[in-house]
Amino acid sequence: MDLDAQIADLQQNAPDDGVTANAITTIAPTLKAIASQLKHKQYYVLQTLEQGWMMTTLSNRTQPTTQKNIVYAYPTLQDAATSQATVKDPQVMALPVPVVQILFQLLAMEPINSLIFFETPGQIGQGVEIRRQDMQSLIQAQLQQTQQTSAIPPDMA
Repeated sequence: MDLDAQIADLQQNAPDDGVTANAITTIAPTLKAIASQLKHKQYYVLQTLEQGWMMTTLSNRTQPTTQKNIVYAYPTLQDAATSQATVKDPQVMALPVPVVQILFQLLAMEPINSLIFFETPGQIGQGVEIRRQDMQSLIQAQLQQTQQTSAIPPDMA
């Protein structure tokens, strides 16, 4: 599914609260820009049987009290299946998730600091980190730009 279709799917499945679908429309350019920099249209995310995403807490080697919570996104089912979490826990499964949905979820999942996208199958030693803070800053800038654009009267010449 291409990125535009993923955004449309996200909008169609948004709660009917009169807010979420509009918010998705507003931040769609930012979601699409980030997603287009990644190599895959979908990734495999480790999930529990209750469909909760598996979070990993990493500690800084030199400062053990400094921690961050991350979610890994794997390019193939095989890569996800060979991760430590699936080997240790038979209650964990890897499911494909569209990249736009993964990025959108990052905004809603408060305890998560970053997503790590592994781009090359078979090489899960290095990945691309998308930090929640960076993504929120980009979206904030997008929202401010949208507000400034809509604040200009249409009959101004």
